[in-house]
Amino acid sequence: MKVMRISIWPGAGQPYGDVLEAARHAAETGWDGVWIADHFMPNDGTGADPLHPVLECGSLVAALGAAVPRVRIGTLVYGNTYRHPAVLANMAATVDQITGGRFTLGVGAGWQINEHDQYGLELPPIGKRIDRFVEALHVLKGLLRSPRTTVHGEYYQLTDAVCEPKPVQDPMPIMIGAKGEQRMLRVVAEHADMWNTWGRPDVIAHKSAVLDRHCASVGRDPASILRTAQALTVVDGPIPDDVSMPVIGGSRKQLAADIEEYRAAGVDELIVPDGLLGTGATKFTAMDTLLSLVRP
Repeated sequence: MKVMRISIWPGAGQPYGDVLEAARHAAETGWDGVWIADHFMPNDGTGADPLHPVLECGSLVAALGAAVPRVRIGTLVYGNTYRHPAVLANMAATVDQITGGRFTLGVGAGWQINEHDQYGLELPPIGKRIDRFVEALHVLKGLLRSPRTTVHGEYYQLTDAVCEPKPVQDPMPIMIGAKGEQRMLRVVAEHADMWNTWGRPDVIAHKSAVLDRHCASVGRDPASILRTAQALTVVDGPIPDDVSMPVIGGSRKQLAADIEEYRAAGVDELIVPDGLLGTGATKFTAMDTLLSLVRP
């Protein structure tokens, strides 16, 4: 049986104490990782209160890295349009130092429109956004993995730049969040140590096969890229009628079947958002059930 990691994704729209409790429960009970999304406000069109508080990702991963032992800590994923990649490289190296080498730098091209509109951040058309993201990856990989980095690009210019201290890990893994099959999955094939996207097992199997083909075209061993995926998860209860995102579970039997389909699709790590797991003791019971299904 393929060994599949399982990690929790506590939503940043809840109090820090609740995020910390979920992360500590994961660490104490045998989960593999904790992931935090990079957003500043709820997305328009989701029905969420537009003024609902959302904690900032970089601060959260640093705090969790210091307070929670053993598990890997990662970003799911930093939006490239929010921070200069040289600033992000220094943030990532610092969190890896804090965690003693347990950090995974998850990055993506950026997408949430209302955040860019409210903060006056440029959100280029998708083609230019990907071009900018690829340049950012050269900046990140250079600063995190080389003594000095020079990049003379269209979007970023670095001259003999340093980033010290380096991460504890050599190299620190870079995960790319991507679903676009023509360009973004090729960027994954060229640059990523790990890949992430939303989807039920059939979607993940299809996109993973597309990634394999991109790997073949660039001369990359597909097995060198770890595959991670997530869907909203329901444990021992009905699936809400108004859910628009991919969702798994419901009954325990269906949840076990969904987990096995992810395993068969080659998923290396299943990431579980906590949004439909309940709160307090209910959430921890759901987490324990999930862990028992992934590791019978």
